[in-house]
Amino acid sequence: MIQARGLTRTFTTRKGREHTELVAVDAVDIDVAEGEIVGFLGPNGAGKTTTLRMLTTLLRPTAGTATIAGHDLASDPVGVRRSIGYVSQSGSTSPEARAGEEVVDHGMLYGISREQARRRGLELFSQLDLEGLWERKPRAMSGGQRRRLDIAMGLIHDPNLVFLDEPTTGLDPQARANLWRHITTLRNERGATIFLTTHYLDEADALCDRILIIDHGRIVAADTPDALKRQVAGDLVELQVVDGKHLQTVAAALAELGTEVESDELAVRARVREAGRTLGRALRDLDAAGIELTGVEVRRPTLDDVFLSLTGRSLREEGETGEDAEQPT
Repeated sequence: MIQARGLTRTFTTRKGREHTELVAVDAVDIDVAEGEIVGFLGPNGAGKTTTLRMLTTLLRPTAGTATIAGHDLASDPVGVRRSIGYVSQSGSTSPEARAGEEVVDHGMLYGISREQARRRGLELFSQLDLEGLWERKPRAMSGGQRRRLDIAMGLIHDPNLVFLDEPTTGLDPQARANLWRHITTLRNERGATIFLTTHYLDEADALCDRILIIDHGRIVAADTPDALKRQVAGDLVELQVVDGKHLQTVAAALAELGTEVESDELAVRARVREAGRTLGRALRDLDAAGIELTGVEVRRPTLDDVFLSLTGRSLREEGETGEDAEQPT
């Protein structure tokens, strides 16, 4: 559904008379198969939004090629737009219009008749738990309802490929969980291919078949969530001791199992591979030595650990970006 090769975008920043060229996206290759849910992650300023805008025809690439839903991005942008659904982070509904009217009008922009758009819209309202809201104005809806309305508008023309930009930003946990269910249903029951950006790593872990991580304009990882987590050097183990005089002994025991041993006044931490299998013997040895522990914690690697190991920064870390103020070259 998506095949991009060498996709590149440069911008020019101006400061007085000085012009500086900034490569926001640097020769990116992307492959998304039909029926996949693929998460696209990156710190602020990494090139994530610029890439998404290029793939959805909102920004012309400086270099590279891409085929989106069978249409060439450069020579057939209209064909791309007719074949995709796009739900922006900010939404696209008018707070004053009635929800049903918005959906019907959006469908007619894609060449669907009014009757077809109404029939299709009512079907989507039922599937997305929006029944009874056809006549309601978006300003009178909850955040979760407005987000599901945005998705209904993006699906009104029955696209095979849907781009979701930060679909759950600003939603409460229950609304997020409900929207996750709807996104999964889009793939499982409607056969849609979904390409989504998110700042929530638990969201990417729960929803995505594969994850692409972009940093400094380049793809630095592409794999399943489980495979990415296996790249992190082991589970994080923390042993808490009763008496600080035993810290050295406990640290030595963990050092035999893992690396990166750290300690503070009453706790020792280390990365241990397959801790569930290897930690038992160390605990038995410490018990035999009369060393009392007040706590044992084992945490499996998370996508946050993967992200930090690959980029050296948090997904939510602010950074300068070439995606807001630059002028295209």
